[in-house]
Amino acid sequence: QVQLVESGGGVVQAGGSLRLSCAASGRTFSSSAMGWFRQAPGKAREFVATISWSGGRIYYANSVKGRFIISRDNAKNTLYLQMSSLKPEDTAVYYCALSRYATGNTDSHDYVDWGQGTQVTVSS
Repeated sequence: QVQLVESGGGVVQAGGSLRLSCAASGRTFSSSAMGWFRQAPGKAREFVATISWSGGRIYYANSVKGRFIISRDNAKNTLYLQMSSLKPEDTAVYYCALSRYATGNTDSHDYVDWGQGTQVTVSS
């Protein structure tokens, strides 16, 4: 099992930026795809972005494409999510997750380990 710890959340005005980090412990990080998901109050958890083990394959939800960038540093066992041009509808708890596969996808059931989440609040 891999432990995942997110950080970097906070309160930001619309149009602002935040960078989330996810520190992973365990040897499987560098061989596994990773993903970011989010859950807003009263809504189901939704896919945000995923990155393959090497960083060579990346996929974004349409709602964040062009505004968010997912990246990883396997030497540091860390996953990142750079969020720009933030909107109030981006307000949610953001979770990082480790996939059971080397190439990630949008299905949360394919992710086996999850962090505790970090709150992102975008004010209008």
